[in-house]
Amino acid sequence: MSARVTSCGVVVTDGERILLGHATRSPRWDIPKGVAEPGETRAAAAARELLEETGLTVPAGELTDLGMHPYLRGKDLALFLWRPPKLPDPKVLICSSRFALPNGTLLPEFDRFGLFVWDDAIIRVGKNLARILTAISRDVMLSSDRASVSEKFT
Repeated sequence: MSARVTSCGVVVTDGERILLGHATRSPRWDIPKGVAEPGETRAAAAARELLEETGLTVPAGELTDLGMHPYLRGKDLALFLWRPPKLPDPKVLICSSRFALPNGTLLPEFDRFGLFVWDDAIIRVGKNLARILTAISRDVMLSSDRASVSEKFT
């Protein structure tokens, strides 16, 4: 039996809208996320993935831990929340993380970005991420009180 993998992701929100990236060659939108490198904390991995997939920089210490969640078969999601002072303009974000097609062509993981109100975001993401976000609840996810959010998951 193989060990479970943990993906580390960040929900970027202003309390009204959530930042999502459109997964290239997919109908789905997603949050920035990926697997931690050896020796990397989950928060540091989430911050790195945010940088690689959007160009946004956040110190790992500014992320609020939303806990570990069963995600896919064999994979968990360590979820973090970031409420920047101002949400970025989706048109200026750039994904530097790439994947290769069978012919060797490299494509960005995200091909565009958008800001979505909660209900619109939930229907755009995959069913497993939607399940996790819904379980956390909109009130917790969009709460302006970082300390009370953190208390619920740590």
